[in-house]
Amino acid sequence: MTTKSLRIVIGTDHRGVSTAEFILETLKSSGYEVSLVQRCGSGPCDYPEQAYEVGLAITEGSAERGILICGTGIGMSIASNKIKGLRAALVHDELTAKLSRSHNDANVLCLSADLLGERLIDKIVHVWMSEEFEGGRHQRRLDKITEIEAGRDPRVVSAEPS
Repeated sequence: MTTKSLRIVIGTDHRGVSTAEFILETLKSSGYEVSLVQRCGSGPCDYPEQAYEVGLAITEGSAERGILICGTGIGMSIASNKIKGLRAALVHDELTAKLSRSHNDANVLCLSADLLGERLIDKIVHVWMSEEFEGGRHQRRLDKITEIEAGRDPRVVSAEPS
């Protein structure tokens, strides 16, 4: 699968609406297939609902990656990581964007609408979308996360590199 063929779904609470629209347009103009779930109305909306919608899109296969935005990104990260199969990373710069993909194979990017400007967000999203998972010793660690999700002891996973 080429990077441009990825389907991306974006979710936001009321604090991240303009940031989500900026990311949506940026990704669309770069050739990605992008959708925005449950737009917030004129009042507040709750981030767990948005995280759940994005998580469903990924776990049901209508999207490969998600981007979640709230005031700090913390709430979205906590909520989305409750969903089996999601690996959500709260990212604040280009390095954490790179490592979240190359080491953790994060399929959800969580961003702060209040703490990051558009220029930095643009750089973060570009790096996160273009970075590939390295595999190797990192795959073993993801296997351990899968064990935890299944309610099993991650120490049973072999220490040998994959």
